Amino acid sequence: MNYNVIYDGQCNLCVTLVQLLENLDQGKRFEYIPMQDLEPLNRFGITPEDCEMGMILIDDNTPERRWQGSDAAEEIGRILPGGEVFVAAYRAMPGMKWMGDRVYEQVRDNRYTLFGKRSTTYKSVYPVGCKSIGNCDRVK
Repeated sequence: MNYNVIYDGQCNLCVTLVQLLENLDQGKRFEYIPMQDLEPLNRFGITPEDCEMGMILIDDNTPERRWQGSDAAEEIGRILPGGEVFVAAYRAMPGMKWMGDRVYEQVRDNRYTLFGKRSTTYKSVYPVGCKSIGNCDRVK
């Protein structure tokens, strides 16, 4: 199963996490769209305002199936090899989901102040659609 990750391509934290995910996944499960790239967002019916509510994860096989914010982060963790155990443990601890949601919201709303803003938009080496045309730049 493949997924599309919509992220803030100008947020230093977001870009660092996308680069980490690129290295871990190597384009096997995830492809990426910066929220500043409006054309692909339009294809999914997503607005820039939608993106301000946090990262978005879309199931490529069933695009109506989506996660946003901390739910998207948890789902990405669950999809990664070995991650399901950690996400299940996190979700099982009383109060952790609520606290995680609040922390995510604070970071999301203050990301540029806390981590800085890039002057250019980071474009992933695994952009949405690269697998279908065989044009992904594999990270070595």
